[in-house]
Amino acid sequence: MNLKRVRQVSVPVIQAFACEKDSEAMRRRRVLRKFDKELANRNYKAASSLLKQLQHMPRALLGFGSAKLVLLSGMEDAMGSETDNSPYEDHQMCLQHEVGHFLVGYLVGVLPRSYEVPSLQDITQDKFAQGNVQFLGFEFLKEVQIVQVDINTISSKRCTQGKLKSKENRAKISSQTLNRFLCVILGGLAAEHLVFGYSELLHSDVQKLDRVLRWLCYNENEADSLVRWAILTTLSLLSHHHEARSRLAEAMTSRRSIGYCIDMIENTL
Repeated sequence: MNLKRVRQVSVPVIQAFACEKDSEAMRRRRVLRKFDKELANRNYKAASSLLKQLQHMPRALLGFGSAKLVLLSGMEDAMGSETDNSPYEDHQMCLQHEVGHFLVGYLVGVLPRSYEVPSLQDITQDKFAQGNVQFLGFEFLKEVQIVQVDINTISSKRCTQGKLKSKENRAKISSQTLNRFLCVILGGLAAEHLVFGYSELLHSDVQKLDRVLRWLCYNENEADSLVRWAILTTLSLLSHHHEARSRLAEAMTSRRSIGYCIDMIENTL
């Protein structure tokens, strides 16, 4: 084959492909700017609709909901013990924790709607300052909070006596939604473990996880099995998407918009 001819043909093809990718990125950014405005106005249905529009555009969103929640094996438990860190280390751990929530949520198809990450100054002034990531799609948590389940007083006997209530509660949440929730709530702990080699076990996450599993009346063995599956899956996701995790940490440190963070994730895939 004539090498010169190959070059003449391949250069325009490469240029056309590059232009196509640029136009896709521009379309995504335009929609995400509108998406940010809807989030700022708390028009969450409109924001979700815009993301669905992007999902129907070829190659516009490759990461949202792309994670396959399958059983994994051969990885160690991510949970460690608390340590006495410097304010800088506490800030970095808090940042990576919220990055873990955000990124795992996005990859499993749960849309972040807001986030907060305390600054280094905030943590210097208050060692217990915490961040958070809020998501759309976990409406069942409102009922769990209304019920005000006391994780110290609910017994297996009470769950046994309330089998009908257990079935009723489980009917309110699909297995897919529960699996996503488990991965998202454990995403912060998993991210800490990957970056620092241990996790400080944020109590609010652990309590929320325990509260949901008790609300669904899972026994100890069932709950342990679900949690182990979720932490292994989450560790795998965050390990595989290490570049997105690093870039997302930079964006969240700078308090970039949700749309900007999504665009950044997509650019790493």
